[in-house]
Amino acid sequence: MNRLVWAALAYTAIAFGQMGETAADLAARYLPDLIRLDTTNPPGNETRVARYLKQVADREGIPAELLGDDPERLNFVARLRGTGKQRPLLLIAHSDVVPADRSQWSVDPLAAIEKNGYIYGRGAEDDKQLLAAELAVMVDLHRRKVVLDRDIILLSEADEEAGSLGATWIVQHAWAKIDAEFALNEYSYILPTPSGVPVFQIQTAEKVPTRFKMTARGTAGHGSLPRDDNPVEHLARAIYRLSQADQPVQLNATTRAYLNAIGKLADYAWLAPLVAKLDDPATASRTADEIRKRDPEIHAMLRTTVSATMLSAGTKINVIPNAAEAQLDGRRLPTETREEVFDRFRKIIDDPAVTIEATSSQQPSTEPSSLTSPLYLAMERAFHRAAPNALVAPFLMRGTTDGAYLRAKGMAVYGVPIFRKDGELRLHGNDERMSLDNLRSGTDLLLKIVVEVAKP
Repeated sequence: MNRLVWAALAYTAIAFGQMGETAADLAARYLPDLIRLDTTNPPGNETRVARYLKQVADREGIPAELLGDDPERLNFVARLRGTGKQRPLLLIAHSDVVPADRSQWSVDPLAAIEKNGYIYGRGAEDDKQLLAAELAVMVDLHRRKVVLDRDIILLSEADEEAGSLGATWIVQHAWAKIDAEFALNEYSYILPTPSGVPVFQIQTAEKVPTRFKMTARGTAGHGSLPRDDNPVEHLARAIYRLSQADQPVQLNATTRAYLNAIGKLADYAWLAPLVAKLDDPATASRTADEIRKRDPEIHAMLRTTVSATMLSAGTKINVIPNAAEAQLDGRRLPTETREEVFDRFRKIIDDPAVTIEATSSQQPSTEPSSLTSPLYLAMERAFHRAAPNALVAPFLMRGTTDGAYLRAKGMAVYGVPIFRKDGELRLHGNDERMSLDNLRSGTDLLLKIVVEVAKP
């Protein structure tokens, strides 16, 4: 058989394979590739993922570019053209991941090992699974030449896990390239219930990161002589007081709607009579404590929270140090300002030897995204088609994403619940994983949402 015939057969095989490949197939192929690209932040090196995405886009004939001011930490933007009758839809996913302690994993966290139907790897739940699904949906729509009334834009941003440098750069320097009517983003999931009713939690609002450093100062001395101004002890008391103090309970439009919706389910019948008590200052704190015992996730939506995460003090065991330092991860409600929260913390600590200093930039506090936008309504329709008995509810995320920077520019941003919560979430944890079935069904669901909101 001559070379031309072989070439023709090879081309036919490739074309047939592409024609037979579904969006779910593509996502299952992309995710392991993405996990194996080490974008641990710090230092990030997100350009590795951006170049991979660009190679895929170039191969498929989708216009795409790499953007940013740091060659090692570039963002990726691609655009699938629609008719332009309606404003674009933006798909967002970040390319960086948090560090992984190899000694605590059963597999190499960067090897994308498949085991018992799961893909293991850092980023499998946060957030490379969504990036794989979004890329797959864009490629699938392009291959099938689906006519849409909206442009579909894909943004993979760098540095979401640390300082949001990628998102802020894009907003400041390349807004026109991502400007859209609304966006689908990370950090939501389909919550299973014992009764079998799936809860599709659409993230419409986020708590605001309010990270800070506490420093206690004293006078150095020999460890054999206890001192009242020992900064380690002052710091320990301050951390304890903050951890034990009940922060004020506040509801907003998103949390109120969520509580009222989920309280109607048989599995959450215990919650329904408690909701009204959250509005009464006399019973709010006690009621929130009761909710915390039953469901810590729901409780985290009701109050500003704080967790001590890093400690530093001393250089030698027999020397009382001059200072001790702790870093704490605060997550405040969007109804509060950073100044209000810090003033309250200082009063709780009540110790002039301890100071509080912000360690992160001010992320914008924004209003919840609309519950009546075409995208929110399209998601509702898609979810009810997928599961007629489903409950769809707006959701306040206890964490944070880069979506806040887009909301601050007037764009409605939604955390899209396309993946099931399969047992305990492992994002940022050991043995992070995503089941292939979950990835495939979530990609199919994302495709249905995009077509629903962008169809002619």
